[in-house]
Amino acid sequence: MDRKGMHMNILIVANYCRDFSKIDNGRFNYLARLLAKEHNVEVITSDFNHTTKTFKEEICGILPFKVTFIHETGYPKNICLRRFYSHYVWGKNIGSYLLKIDKPDLIYCAIPSLEAPFVIARYCKQNNVRFIIDIQDLWPEAFKMVFNTPLLSDIIYQPMKMKADYIYSQADQIIAVSKTYVNRAMKAKKQREKGYAVFLGTELASFDLAKQKYIIKYNHKEIHCAYIGSLGYSYDLECIIDAIALLKKRGITNIRLIVMGDGPLKEKFENHAKSINVNCDFLGKLDYPQMVRNLCACDIAVNPIKKGSAGSILNKVGDYAAAGLPVINTQDSREYRDLLEEYNAGLNCICGEAKDVAMKFEYLIKNENIKVQMGLNSRKLAEEKFDRARTYETIVQIINDDFLEK
Repeated sequence: MDRKGMHMNILIVANYCRDFSKIDNGRFNYLARLLAKEHNVEVITSDFNHTTKTFKEEICGILPFKVTFIHETGYPKNICLRRFYSHYVWGKNIGSYLLKIDKPDLIYCAIPSLEAPFVIARYCKQNNVRFIIDIQDLWPEAFKMVFNTPLLSDIIYQPMKMKADYIYSQADQIIAVSKTYVNRAMKAKKQREKGYAVFLGTELASFDLAKQKYIIKYNHKEIHCAYIGSLGYSYDLECIIDAIALLKKRGITNIRLIVMGDGPLKEKFENHAKSINVNCDFLGKLDYPQMVRNLCACDIAVNPIKKGSAGSILNKVGDYAAAGLPVINTQDSREYRDLLEEYNAGLNCICGEAKDVAMKFEYLIKNENIKVQMGLNSRKLAEEKFDRARTYETIVQIINDDFLEK
């Protein structure tokens, strides 16, 4: 069979999809639209919204693919026992749904969570269905940022690790949002196969359109530093706030931190900024066009990740690059640090060291030409590594080639 005559029935199973609207910048909405040009596509997702902790409403509008909501019980917090039970229920319900429908040609499955992918891996093996995984985060590694007691945590997380290893081992193809995640998954594969890293990224054409349509300007007398994303346990905004406080003591008083996002530590970060008199605007969670216009009005971006985080190439860094901003980075992921150095698109700092962060801020502030050049380099990075119009065709090609070669 050549590709021209190929037509597959594809299931995309992804726990954490958004609303599938025109401004939905989610990976699986974008990928489903690409695949639907050639194949029958059904997206199976949860009826529970992880971000808002509410249940989803029906989708408005016509989509080129089918969307099916599968029930889970829901949970009040990201880290709680009810979340694990909710994922168990969702996985069980996924298994029941698969038995009711016609056998697909291929299942493209997001990880995490682990319960549904575990069920799907067994289903695919039993029914000779191609199984491709797309790793968004590493479990249980990510949970160790919140709870990690030597020996005890290893025992607690061992069943989760075994489940993840089984899923990785059964996948016909492994795709992930970073090389770091690919390498972790490939350790569970017995055969010497190749995995593929495709960054989350963004569609630069849509990003640029939002930038042009929603232009805003901040006070030109201030230096605006942007942070976008979750305000959770892996993110060290306090280090950035402390660094800005140190700069004030050195006479650099015109820095303002612009925070776009929400999470369990928002109040803690706000209080810390107030307590040491740092100018910090918490804008909350914005829709994508709003986020773009605020981000593009800033001068510098910050990526403050705590030491030992399982994260690698995060979603926010693609947007930073698209905005053409130099990045002050504390993340100790070797993959991202190397990327910044390769493109000369920002400055790496000692993780958790406010003094070093302050020194890197001061360097960019006092060397305008270097800051501008790093911003241009950052945009080049976006065009080469983070533009979905280019990079996601790789995923489509992997899916098509895998089916042809089976």
